[in-house]
Amino acid sequence: MVQESTKTTIYAGTFPRSLDAKKRVAIPSGWVTGEGDEFHVVPHPTERMLMIMKEEELGKWEQKFQASVTLNAQQRRGAIRAFYASARAVATDKQGRILLPDSHCEWAQLDGEVVFIGSPGRIEIWSSGIFQATESANRTALQAAAEESGL
Repeated sequence: MVQESTKTTIYAGTFPRSLDAKKRVAIPSGWVTGEGDEFHVVPHPTERMLMIMKEEELGKWEQKFQASVTLNAQQRRGAIRAFYASARAVATDKQGRILLPDSHCEWAQLDGEVVFIGSPGRIEIWSSGIFQATESANRTALQAAAEESGL
């Protein structure tokens, strides 16, 4: 019997990249195994960035919405429906690039220079300008969390 791994993939680092005219962008080489790596691209529901994740991670989002104690059943179904309706399957080409949907690029304001950010279970793609605008607040939050946790 094969047992499925419950280990979350950790993507780490910050990588600037360029989005080409066709909306293709290369995923950092350490995060892909080669041509044909399959991911799902989803606009973040509240932040102007895209999330890229494997199928296993995508499946966890339904559980997160179902676990909500503040949403009623209809709201949970609506949230799940909207989230999965916005997900798009993509695969890497020989150069490790993925093709991003135009609508997703519009949501995240991606055009030209972008930044890949590592995260537990997912990769984030930010517009370079939006990322720079949030970087100071993120560092301040990290400092507060480090102080609170005794680091």
